[in-house]
Amino acid sequence: MSRKTRARHVIPRLPVLVAAVSAVALALGLMGVALAASSPSPTAADDGGRTILRVGWMQEPDNLNPFVGYQANNYVVWHMNYDFLVGFDDKDLGPRPELATEWEVSPDGKVWTFTLRDDATWQDGEPVTASDVAFTFNYVIENELHNLATYTDSITRAEAVDDTHVKIYTSAPKANMLRTLVPILPEHIWSKVSGKAASTSYQNAPPIIGNGPFQVVEWSRGKYMRLVANKDYWGGAPKVDEVIFDFYTNADTMLQDLKLGVIDGAVDVSMAGFKQLQGTPGITTNEATSWSFNELAMNCYDNPDSKGNPVLLDVRFRQAVNYAVDREKVAKVAFQGFAVPGSTVIVPASDYHWEPPADQAFTYDPEKARQILDDAGYKDVDGDGVRETPQGKPLTLRLYATNDSVANQTAGKLIVGWLRDVGVKLDLQVMSFGALMDVQYEYTGDTFTPNWDMCVLYWMNEVDPNFMLNVFTPEQIQGWSDSSWTDPEYSKLNVRQMETIDPAERLPLVQEMQRIFYEDAAYAVLVYPHQLEAYNTRDWQGWVSVPSDAPDGEQGAVLYSLNNIDTYRFVEPKSAGATSASSSWVLPVVIAAVVAMVAAVVLVRRRRGHAETEAG
Repeated sequence: MSRKTRARHVIPRLPVLVAAVSAVALALGLMGVALAASSPSPTAADDGGRTILRVGWMQEPDNLNPFVGYQANNYVVWHMNYDFLVGFDDKDLGPRPELATEWEVSPDGKVWTFTLRDDATWQDGEPVTASDVAFTFNYVIENELHNLATYTDSITRAEAVDDTHVKIYTSAPKANMLRTLVPILPEHIWSKVSGKAASTSYQNAPPIIGNGPFQVVEWSRGKYMRLVANKDYWGGAPKVDEVIFDFYTNADTMLQDLKLGVIDGAVDVSMAGFKQLQGTPGITTNEATSWSFNELAMNCYDNPDSKGNPVLLDVRFRQAVNYAVDREKVAKVAFQGFAVPGSTVIVPASDYHWEPPADQAFTYDPEKARQILDDAGYKDVDGDGVRETPQGKPLTLRLYATNDSVANQTAGKLIVGWLRDVGVKLDLQVMSFGALMDVQYEYTGDTFTPNWDMCVLYWMNEVDPNFMLNVFTPEQIQGWSDSSWTDPEYSKLNVRQMETIDPAERLPLVQEMQRIFYEDAAYAVLVYPHQLEAYNTRDWQGWVSVPSDAPDGEQGAVLYSLNNIDTYRFVEPKSAGATSASSSWVLPVVIAAVVAMVAAVVLVRRRRGHAETEAG
């Protein structure tokens, strides 16, 4: 909301200094109005004495319904609003009690018994019981709600034994039972929502009744999302009264707002902005360890209905593409050094990561790429620099990148050049994320007809590797899988790893799956980008890094993590008088403005009998 005011100031024969100070006060007042009007969130003047933490995001959640939303930041919001059955330890991301205080599994690994805390309540005052937990898991299973189905694989049913004990039955041992990112939902609300509506039309509009440390109470699309502290949270009331996520479309604007104190933290800071912020007094920059990877994905849907170029079904062609890509340069140029070269789909931060040996790695080797293409029958018959297929068709493919990532666009341009050097022409097109999803998951009538060849995109890993591994299975075609790649041996191993609870026994299965996927080259995993974030440590304390026990040379995320809600629970102002981000910049601006105005008046020595100003 903007507000127009008119003010008339009459200053008869005042000394120069007084006039200057008055002018400064007026200018400062107008500056405050202007800043408030340009801020995407409610202003400090409206805070009513509440302690408000503001954090800038470059990406807005797509949906607050956990059965519809698919972006990673949805999970951050859901975890703030809803407890999971089991949470994440800040130190090493191991399982820690959340809604469940303890658990045990039967000797055959098929029955899990969870003991729930007896002091948890929903944000409308109703008690949280085992019936809510059983309802949530059964609701997903019975309605085949695919968004969360990867977490309920092999679960047959859940049963409330009494108010504080729930049993979960599985058809086989379940390795990721303590790593299910399933928000526990209130039965008295969601039982009134049909399964069909839950997966399609139900909005889950604020205020959202949950049981977490915060409650989403307002979402102004394109502007901000407001969460208020749950003062009755079983783990203790958060130290702030509200958290506001401000949504930005311009990274420079977010950077300036952080510097001014309009916001207290910023996620996905631009690479250039991050360099500017380094060394800024009162601002801490964090180049957090990556749990994501950026990849060149290829359409491997082996079906006559696919609209992808059929050369992508040839593993030799995909391997040639992998050898043609310079991952070191992608990290150095496209990501300006804020990334490390990529290899496999489970990130190095995970205990399950497999790194290909030197003799198996797709190193940058354009000569080898050319040789593979030659041997596979892709030759430049007419001498125009573009190879033809064995059937005589030019090797021209579509490459898509999204307009929300300059780094991905830059990587796309580099890839166009590298593929051209080995005789493959790529037509690069930049589009919105939604438009890319439309072509990747295109339907002609009821028939799945993915209409793309290659794209530069990203994935975020979870602590447990199961979700990422499960993406590349037949069940996820037309679901989470973008490449639609499958392999029988990979799928068999996937079943085994899901049923292997012992991490030591599970590790070689997960690593062999990575090897199979890597060798079959449906992706060229480009880089593991660092998460760039910055936050105000001049006025705020209690920021939590997760994991805090990261390996040497690595740092955990503070502001943005699927696993970290403790930053928002424990951050607090350093001074008792701080109530909002917007106030922290005022005094420095006042001093600077007074000094500047006085200097100007002394130099010019101009008097005014009166002044009239209008602020809009």
